[in-house]
Amino acid sequence: MVYNLPEELRYAKTDEWLRIEGDTATIGITDYAQDMLNDIVYFELPEVGEDYGPDDNFGMVESVKAASDLYAHIQGTVTAVNEQLEDEPEIVNADPYDKGWIIQMSIEDASNLDALMNAAEYAAYLETR
Repeated sequence: MVYNLPEELRYAKTDEWLRIEGDTATIGITDYAQDMLNDIVYFELPEVGEDYGPDDNFGMVESVKAASDLYAHIQGTVTAVNEQLEDEPEIVNADPYDKGWIIQMSIEDASNLDALMNAAEYAAYLETR
């Protein structure tokens, strides 16, 4: 199957994407992840102001099939949470890269971004799963 993988995003092996704009990262789950989860029914979201490191779990996504932890992949502070997901978690199934973003964080250490994949690398990684 071919998945939508916007070129401007960075991708993690745990299936999160990061959109970097200045010193802010917007984080969500990939088209592949929402497809594998199937019907998303719930998000456990962090509070604005919470700090996370690159290996930290910041929340959880739950679907009719499974529950998965969500990871930050960067060092920073949560600056915004997509509160629309509390009432309409299925938005992520329909639009994982725009309306379905999960959190925004300030980037305190940009070197963490080096560990993430570009779209071509992530597509190749998906072929190995």
